[in-house]
Amino acid sequence: MVAIKVGDYLIKRLKEIGIDTVFGVPGDYNMPFLDMIEDDKELLWGNNANELNASYAADGYARIRGTGALVTTFGVGELSAAAGIAGSYSEMLPVIHIVGTPNTKSQAEGAILHHSLGNGNFQVFVDMFAKISGASTHLTRDTAIKEIDRVFQEALIKKRPGYIGIPIDLINYEVNIPEIRPLNLTIPKNPAKTQEVALKVVLEAINKAQHPIVIVDACIQRHNLQKEAAAFIKRSGFPTYVAPMGKGIVPEEYENYRGCYAGSITIEGIAREVEKADLIIELGSIKSDFNTGGFTYGLDRGKTISLHSFATNVFYADYDKVSMVEFLPLLTASLPTTPRQFDLGPRFHPAPIEQGTEITHNYLWNKVPEYMVDNAIIVAETGTSEFASFNLKAPKNAFFIAQVLWGSIGFSVGAAVGAAVADRSRQVYLFCGDGSFQLTAQEISVFLHQGLTPIIFILNNDGYLIEKLIHGPHRAYNNFQMWQYAKTLDYFGAHLQRNLDDVSPAPVGVEAKVTTRSEFEAAMKLVTEQPKKIHFLEVVMPRFDAPRELILQVETSENR
Repeated sequence: MVAIKVGDYLIKRLKEIGIDTVFGVPGDYNMPFLDMIEDDKELLWGNNANELNASYAADGYARIRGTGALVTTFGVGELSAAAGIAGSYSEMLPVIHIVGTPNTKSQAEGAILHHSLGNGNFQVFVDMFAKISGASTHLTRDTAIKEIDRVFQEALIKKRPGYIGIPIDLINYEVNIPEIRPLNLTIPKNPAKTQEVALKVVLEAINKAQHPIVIVDACIQRHNLQKEAAAFIKRSGFPTYVAPMGKGIVPEEYENYRGCYAGSITIEGIAREVEKADLIIELGSIKSDFNTGGFTYGLDRGKTISLHSFATNVFYADYDKVSMVEFLPLLTASLPTTPRQFDLGPRFHPAPIEQGTEITHNYLWNKVPEYMVDNAIIVAETGTSEFASFNLKAPKNAFFIAQVLWGSIGFSVGAAVGAAVADRSRQVYLFCGDGSFQLTAQEISVFLHQGLTPIIFILNNDGYLIEKLIHGPHRAYNNFQMWQYAKTLDYFGAHLQRNLDDVSPAPVGVEAKVTTRSEFEAAMKLVTEQPKKIHFLEVVMPRFDAPRELILQVETSENR
């Protein structure tokens, strides 16, 4: 038999799935568990400013590592994290959310405790999170070990958050178990006969097609099938596009990569290529509004094959439980070894930089790739940055993070913290609007405290631009207090001796407000000369200037 404390068992499982950083905020019901995290030499405590930001950080971490972890306290803490956990559910990310709850005796007695609703119901928050989790539990002495494993396994297989409530008196409670076996993360095999028929039908369609194309989307990344998708793209030779949520999955240096397809907001030349296709092979598609240009994909199901994690759809037939996890490599192996050749001409790109001195979106998104390094992580905030990133010329091996489906403003700041912690070898570029930044600015403190060195661009167009474009361009509710954004690092203690003595904070580079193109380029020259430092640029832009993609998206939404 193996004797182990429940809290230690939780930590063992976290480390088994690749977690080395746990995000969250201390609370009196979770602090004994935080002792265990802090005392473990293989784990780092995220030390976030609030639970919402911590949930965003765990989400960003999960996008890089495949899974993330978050610890909050009962009631007030977990509810503060709820919007972030819902976003992880929506966008299919297995974030393990551990909640410290009151002791079992107080719960059994229905005691009126702080952080509760005052009605003796200690299950209410567990029930809430069950709606936005792939698996959830509130641990008891008899079920703790079994339930921890169940939640971990279901969360990772389903690609959804897992919720674990642990009473404070169970954290150091010792249990005896026969042995500690690895988690069972095996995915069920596809039904053989159904898969055989699906493969035959798909290959027949491919052989008949004169103009086949591939569209890659986010579920490929969620199920860690990037290599399998790349193998299919290379072996087929088919012209390949990404949906907005799939940006970065296909290396843009591939000869058959053609750009981003997003319905009516697509670059015109790219749209024409897609529209002439007689066979469309979708890999891991997500048909949300912003991911399809407001549902304007216009792709005929009669010529579309969709590979999903739960089924394969071939035209109007559905092959249930034929998952792309097993099916995609099988399909690739069945293709001819020599890729097909297509002469589509030069790749289409966004309009070139227009003349002027102001930092417009046309200028910024054409210019900023010149300063980006390979292997970058590019985090784009909901709104102008997100839409502009769809057609951004990406550095080699770039990884894109944007919350296209859930769309919670302020997400990018916390997510960038998580991404930066998840892989410190990669340069993080964070693009965030001034409005979104005001929601989650506190997380800049965490960048500094953890020694992280992103390059941060705050796009200051004096208000909630995306909201102004949608409705009320001159309404007061779309404006807010102006901040001195360029002084952010200073305010968050970047230069305080107390912080320099206490931790090893991020070394500070450029702190600048830029209003013209020449100022921007001068600042970026300094940024590139000072790697491994945190840089903060307040980029002042025309008040109503917006990326072409966002303008078209708003017009599309108005016409529906």
